[in-house]
Amino acid sequence: MLDLGRTFVASVERDPEACAIVDGDLRMTYAEWYCRISALTSGLEDLGLKKGDRVVSAMQNSWAAATLHWACQIAGLILVPVNWRATSEELDFFLENSEACALLGDASSADAVAQSARAKHLPVMLNAPGGSFSDLATATVNMATPRAAAEDVSLMLYTSGTTAKPKGVPRRHRTERAAAVAHIAQNFLPRLDRTLGVMPLYHTMGVRSLLAMSLLNGCFVCLQRFSSGEALRLIEDERIGSLYLVPTLYHDLLDHPEFSTTDISSARRLGFAGASMTDGLLQRIVSAFEPEHFVNHYGSSEIYTFSVDQNAAAKPGSAGKSGLNQQIRVIALGSDDPHATLPAGVEGQIIATLDGDEAFEGYWRRPDADAKSLKKGWYFTGDSGVYDEDGDLFVTGRVDDMIITGGENVSPVEVESCLSMHPGVSEAAVVGLPDERWGKIVAAFVRRKSAVSEEELDHHCRSSGLANFKRPRSFVFVDELPKSPVGKLLRRSLVAGDYTPETKLTAE
Repeated sequence: MLDLGRTFVASVERDPEACAIVDGDLRMTYAEWYCRISALTSGLEDLGLKKGDRVVSAMQNSWAAATLHWACQIAGLILVPVNWRATSEELDFFLENSEACALLGDASSADAVAQSARAKHLPVMLNAPGGSFSDLATATVNMATPRAAAEDVSLMLYTSGTTAKPKGVPRRHRTERAAAVAHIAQNFLPRLDRTLGVMPLYHTMGVRSLLAMSLLNGCFVCLQRFSSGEALRLIEDERIGSLYLVPTLYHDLLDHPEFSTTDISSARRLGFAGASMTDGLLQRIVSAFEPEHFVNHYGSSEIYTFSVDQNAAAKPGSAGKSGLNQQIRVIALGSDDPHATLPAGVEGQIIATLDGDEAFEGYWRRPDADAKSLKKGWYFTGDSGVYDEDGDLFVTGRVDDMIITGGENVSPVEVESCLSMHPGVSEAAVVGLPDERWGKIVAAFVRRKSAVSEEELDHHCRSSGLANFKRPRSFVFVDELPKSPVGKLLRRSLVAGDYTPETKLTAE
């Protein structure tokens, strides 16, 4: 199997004049980009970095971040991309935990880099005014020769760490390449495709978009920080063919006042991942884009693909069937036995084989995390789900998020989808709040489009067929729902009371 460095060189040789990357006014062909990548590869070596060293980057999506990604693949360095919003203390953790040998940042992370205690003892490069990054990436050098092998580690992603310190997820060149090839096939991506590079390159969705485009001689159009208006402009001006976004970003695109006047006709292939999509939002997207393909992708940093549904609109909520490189099962809640599979219609915990071509092999120096999640050759995802009679998987939420009220299990996702179908609801999040009698009650936090009342929402739940015990017993109207930087809902913040009550509408 080819390593990623040779994979990129093959794309350069295949079509050197194809447009490879766009970032504002900067446009580069594959031949031009390879020159920049080779120069940066040489510059990294001049810093004393050698094959197998880990390099932390805290950068927004830009030509610089994408160039660094490929330079590391060619040099055999292990890239450790982290959130550019990281504080200096968080940077110190990433640098220490990963045993990094260098740090690269940009204007967005410059303050945290300057205040990082560990960064003072490492080579640091900034893609910012006065920084050395651009000089290194534009020097004149010979074309770099790939140094990594397929079995070498390509990068180490960090999990979000919502309840504890983030965990490092090392991924090899062969697993990254296999994931990119599967992504192309499962999302119907054509040669010379063009995608919006907005999902961050410290997140598996961003990395997959970057790799897929480069394998296809496609174009990665950078959007450094999400803006609905700028995203719409790029979709129209750059003739974006494929979008791969979290549901939140689709929601924001549709709600932008310029959406109806933007030419989105080029965007024929839509994909989403990172969170479940409510039925209401799914219907709005299908009506607005009328896509040729609409793919729901369910996965993680550890495995990448668990399952895909290549026609998301046909069966709302379905995560489909196992991906090309994967095998998944639903087993009994609380069981450690991968053979304790459940029949269709019975909810349980979702597990995925570790033998798949996209799977990681264990967390970075976290035997406690390995013991919890890696059992008998299977990865225990921590998600709950159920198969229907057609063999399609429905993800019902996190096992830890399941609401047990009066002895009954309630999936937040099911209630959220019900609420999303009301025309007065923009977004909804459902959690369990402590209650002396019931243990927990179902509580709904709602962002409204119009001044719909609690009584109207309760009537909607009753008339929609939602079981009585699943109905929210409490409604809270909010201006915004707390989310992670990549758009994942932070339910724990709602449970902890970390939200702002609604101020935009007058409650009825």
